[in-house]
Amino acid sequence: MNDEAVPDVRGVSGRTPADRTVAVWDLPLRLWHWSLAACVLAAWFTPTVYDRLHRIVGYAVLALLVFRLAWGFCGSRYSRFRMIGIRLRAAPSYLWNLRRGITGRYIGLNPAGTLMLVALLLSLAVSAITGALSVTVAFFGIWWIEDTHAYASDAVMILVVLHVAGVVGMALLQRENLIRAMITGRKRIRRH
Repeated sequence: MNDEAVPDVRGVSGRTPADRTVAVWDLPLRLWHWSLAACVLAAWFTPTVYDRLHRIVGYAVLALLVFRLAWGFCGSRYSRFRMIGIRLRAAPSYLWNLRRGITGRYIGLNPAGTLMLVALLLSLAVSAITGALSVTVAFFGIWWIEDTHAYASDAVMILVVLHVAGVVGMALLQRENLIRAMITGRKRIRRH
């Protein structure tokens, strides 16, 4: 078991006397997460109606992606990308076990969360970059840029819905308020 996996040991009440919280997501990461969520939501509802706002939030998404890339290498322990390869390789078996309710305990992102992070970051990058390109003189009106932007934006929204469903599902399976954890930065862990 790696240093981030925590065995799930619960009594009848669902809690053990040794339940405690640990700081997981630092303030810059939490601000990034909620800012990105707001920008994606704003971008989804503004194309063709509020083009100027749509472009502004698109550029904000680009800036947030650049920040996240940098923070993935120099941020705090659970903000770093150091476990991505391991978690991505573990994702297929993790998702297979999830069908039977076997979730494991992770202080940071679990393998499914890591897979979602990568998918969202990549689709957001494609959407934001093609959106920025589509308003330049060189790429304005180019069909494949516009189509790629539209498809990537749709993919982002599908992934957002899956992300929210996954968070709610894991919160129910593990009896833990993951939304509160992303607001406070602290996650409950259980030990013997």
